[in-house]
Amino acid sequence: MGTTELPDPVVRQPPPPDLDLDALAAALRERVEGQVRFDPGSRAAYSTDASNFRQVPIGVVVPRSPEDAAEALATAREFGAPVLSRGGGTSLAGQCTNTALVLDWSKYCSKLESVDADRRTCVVQPGIVLDDLNRQLADTGLRFGPEPATHFNCTLGGMIGNNSCGATAQRTGKVVDNIKALEVLLPDGTRFWCGETSDAEYTEIEHHGDRRAAVYRQLRRLRDEYADEIRRRFPDIPRRVSGYNLDSLLPEHRFDVAGLLVGSESTLVTVLRAELELVPVLPGRTLVVLGYPDIATAADAVPAILPHEPIALEGVDHRLLYDERIKHLNEKARERLPRGRAFLMVQFGGQNTEEADAQAHRMIEALRGTENAPDVQFMDDPAREAELWQVRESGLGATAHIPGEPDTFEGWEDSAVAPEKLGDYLRRLDALYAEFGYASETGPSLYGHFGQGCVHTRIPFDLYTASGVATYRRFMERAADLVAEFGGSFSGEHGDGQSRGELLPRMFGNDLVTAFGRLKAIFDPDDRMNPGKVVAPAGLDEHLRLGSSWSPAEPDRLYFRFPHDGGSFSQAANRCVGVGRCRQTTTESGDVMCPSYQVTGEEEHSTRGRTRLLFEMLDGHRDGPLADGWRSTEVRDALDLCLACKGCKSDCPADVDMATYKAEFLAQHYRRRPWRRPRSDFTMGWLPVAARLVGGAHLARPVNLLTRSRLAGRAAGVESREIPRFAPTTLPRWFARHRPSGTGARGTVLLWPDTFTAYFQPQVGQAAVRVLEDAGWRVELPESSLCCGLTWISTGQLGVAKRVLTRTVRALAGHLREGGLVLGLEPSCTAVFRSDAAELFPGDQDVRRLREQTVTFAELLTRHSPGYRPPRVPGRALAQVHCHQHAVLGWEADRELLSAAGTDVERLDSGCCGLAGNFGFERGHLEVSRACAERVLLPRVRAADPDTAVLADGFSCRTQLHEFDSGGREGRHLAELLAAGLE
Repeated sequence: MGTTELPDPVVRQPPPPDLDLDALAAALRERVEGQVRFDPGSRAAYSTDASNFRQVPIGVVVPRSPEDAAEALATAREFGAPVLSRGGGTSLAGQCTNTALVLDWSKYCSKLESVDADRRTCVVQPGIVLDDLNRQLADTGLRFGPEPATHFNCTLGGMIGNNSCGATAQRTGKVVDNIKALEVLLPDGTRFWCGETSDAEYTEIEHHGDRRAAVYRQLRRLRDEYADEIRRRFPDIPRRVSGYNLDSLLPEHRFDVAGLLVGSESTLVTVLRAELELVPVLPGRTLVVLGYPDIATAADAVPAILPHEPIALEGVDHRLLYDERIKHLNEKARERLPRGRAFLMVQFGGQNTEEADAQAHRMIEALRGTENAPDVQFMDDPAREAELWQVRESGLGATAHIPGEPDTFEGWEDSAVAPEKLGDYLRRLDALYAEFGYASETGPSLYGHFGQGCVHTRIPFDLYTASGVATYRRFMERAADLVAEFGGSFSGEHGDGQSRGELLPRMFGNDLVTAFGRLKAIFDPDDRMNPGKVVAPAGLDEHLRLGSSWSPAEPDRLYFRFPHDGGSFSQAANRCVGVGRCRQTTTESGDVMCPSYQVTGEEEHSTRGRTRLLFEMLDGHRDGPLADGWRSTEVRDALDLCLACKGCKSDCPADVDMATYKAEFLAQHYRRRPWRRPRSDFTMGWLPVAARLVGGAHLARPVNLLTRSRLAGRAAGVESREIPRFAPTTLPRWFARHRPSGTGARGTVLLWPDTFTAYFQPQVGQAAVRVLEDAGWRVELPESSLCCGLTWISTGQLGVAKRVLTRTVRALAGHLREGGLVLGLEPSCTAVFRSDAAELFPGDQDVRRLREQTVTFAELLTRHSPGYRPPRVPGRALAQVHCHQHAVLGWEADRELLSAAGTDVERLDSGCCGLAGNFGFERGHLEVSRACAERVLLPRVRAADPDTAVLADGFSCRTQLHEFDSGGREGRHLAELLAAGLE
């Protein structure tokens, strides 16, 4: 029947010294259907999560099913290899980084297997993303309740591992409160479903006398031995996430083994499937924002609000708003906040808006005239509510990498106390910041789930020097003692991992920490499940991603100047905070990034994964998997599927700009060895020169005949696809014969004749001239042939790009110094003037003028043409916004202009079209290029009414629509649409 003796606590075990990685990899490839990767690039991409820590894995397995994962684990067990399960990889305490075999569940094991709407339950695989799950459940009127801020990419397996919460936990509780059962696999291969266990069920399990029975007996013995200590030392607060859930084994919790395993951070078992409890969707929502003089006073008001049963109660301080203002985040939403320097965001829900409004009014009335009386902003407009909610959800990205401020880090980012003690705790925490030199008027910011006493913050730890790391350790110890004094929890939702594992005795006492070690030994006696986390943990200052010995190799010359990172490429590569917004599976948020991840589902093809490889490439720890620096083929291959769409430049909360990093890498990678470049770098990069030669020599017709041949594409080193045709008459030649019309009363604007408009689709420029002259502008073109350098930038030929741009800026200097505007029609070229040029020449005043005086077509006719009324263009239109316009230029002026023209326009949530300049023509990219277009753009255009116009200002977007099956629809530039209205 097995023993009921409790094992000794687990002590940290090193990996087997004789672990044969080649043999392990070969065995995995033979037995596992999914992907097995022991290559340096994959190991680099998974070397860290969203925490301060870094450990390079021994290999990565991407299982195709839970059964496939079980086979991988069996293989690892035979070799004695440590194992780590990973979901979205956004953990902040270091639990998703380890020198272990990493199982990435997120690509294939993402199915909703069944739904029982009557019982309000569903069964899911661990890799399903929370937002995807809730979208699939929408027709049932049910959803999974807990919703972290990373709901767009966090997986249910990761949420179970961390016992996640989020703002909605005010109503629905933590993950542990929403789990019906788990199917788990023990390190020794034992597999079973578990959940709450009645005495009868326990007897039935024990009757089998197998490994599961032995585990249950030992768990009951552990519970009985430590029950009194559990009841005495476990904090009785809403957000106790630190430690293992030993309280779930108590009789009052019905010996819930699934509850015990929630939050165990892959250190005890592997979760194969989960049966979730669901909650009804509340369709009616109302948000009330309450303003207070400071954040501690706002926290003092929380107990008076809780009896009104809000479904979310969040706190935000003035420092977070300062950070968002500096980074130009959520500007409209911040304008709607009430008076104050700290705010409570109180959300009510009901079956309709009236019911939610009534609850909100009762709360406001109850607070009026009390010491907690706030300034109030009341709203029940869903669009405005969503904007304001973004103020809170942007916390992590907003507080990282603030210009002019020291870098901030996690570590003490989610402590929790009882809500009635929150105000006093915040005062003491602020004093602790001041004592350690971390406090300033601008930080650290304090925000979080105040209705449950959970506080989020990022602190300017100095993790670069030995003294800074030592101070970080002392602060963590003092902060832990402070929370313990308040009867709180070190972690309120992110888990312990490595950040807080060694501090647990200060919260639970030595006896319960011994119990945690014995619990680990029941499930994982050999310490092969995510070793060094929670139990027998590595120190909070071990395995740091930075640390006092971090010394990356900077190149002796950079082409881009990286002015926002002190001129340092390593600091630019260190921007990623791991939040994983680039891993969205849809674009419903309006974001563009990251199109290649959306198509491939691969970590190394996400912005985050590529940033990790660039970080490892610089080899700041001298033990990294990438040995060749800037010559690294692994980094080159990871960047190969980057479309350089610039989506991350605006969508990444940490302002990672992968298009720029890619261009810099390619320039360094091929430096002094241009013969290694692919042929397409020359044919596509030098396209502007070829276009001027063809256009100037009237060679459009014979060249177009030549490029129809497949041999032409093969000779050019590009994909086998239709090559755009040169126009028989170029825009400069047409303009030279053009007779201006109109008064020119508004002044002169210089129309920029980009290569694509001038030599391929001059009708766009002609339409723009007609509209502008009708609007009262006099239009001029540059006298000489100039170029913005875009194609050389996108192919990483930055030396040429800088020479081309220098010539252009010198030619435009006189016009710019007189205050003249430059009008760009092609978004990608316009974005060079508004962004790339300043990154290449940050100190050049004429470049600064070029950036500030370059306008889009819509901006010229709205911001610079007071009183202008566009021609009427009634009807419907779909707008495919070019990714560079989304990232750099903005589209609000276009929306405003179209509205004034009477056009009912829908902006497609389609992300990048998939061509992205030269990407879609480069060898090996056709499949990804087409898949990007097929995600949203092409299906929506095919389904549109025949009378619906398709707006696409980008030449690449129009090319995709023309070449691929778009139902015979062609894209039109905004200028063409308005010019048609003139007729």
